Amino acid sequence: MLICGVDEAGRGPLAGNVVAAAVILNPDKPIAGLNDSKKLSEKKREQLFELIIRDSLAFAIAEASVAEIDELNILQASLLAMKRAINALNITPHKALIDGNKTPAQLTIAAEAIVGGDALIAEISAASILAKVTRDQQLIELDRLYPQYGFAKHKGYGTKLHLEAITKHGVIKGIHRTSFAPIRQANLELF
Repeated sequence: MLICGVDEAGRGPLAGNVVAAAVILNPDKPIAGLNDSKKLSEKKREQLFELIIRDSLAFAIAEASVAEIDELNILQASLLAMKRAINALNITPHKALIDGNKTPAQLTIAAEAIVGGDALIAEISAASILAKVTRDQQLIELDRLYPQYGFAKHKGYGTKLHLEAITKHGVIKGIHRTSFAPIRQANLELF
């Protein structure tokens, strides 16, 4: 039975898209060291990212935009990104194992939600790593465009540094999630 693991990165931040990944591992090419991406160093995540891309049977990375997050809410946008990742796989799995307690609606395959699955199921761990590394790369790119916000450091989370930058420089339209309370309450001009 072909299983794909699915996870997302970026539910909590105040800025950036939410990114999801789906991975079907190759049983003939096991990848040592897979774990919840949050439990791995940045260097280890990047090393594993390359191995997952190279050795998995199939993988797909998808996202939901800031506009979709603001329109749908972060949970629904995360589920949408997961569904997009599953649907983008070039091999159709028999079942999706999804980190968390909900599965996307209207999937064409069986799905099971597993709380803490990113630390328990290798396929979900692999998806967790792909999603996290991809999202981190996006925030590093945002940092190049908007260095005054410190995106490379905080990855869009509501840290003191980020909140101070928002107060000083304003909210970036299409980058900051205006439906999130700290952004909504900032009541600042968008640029």
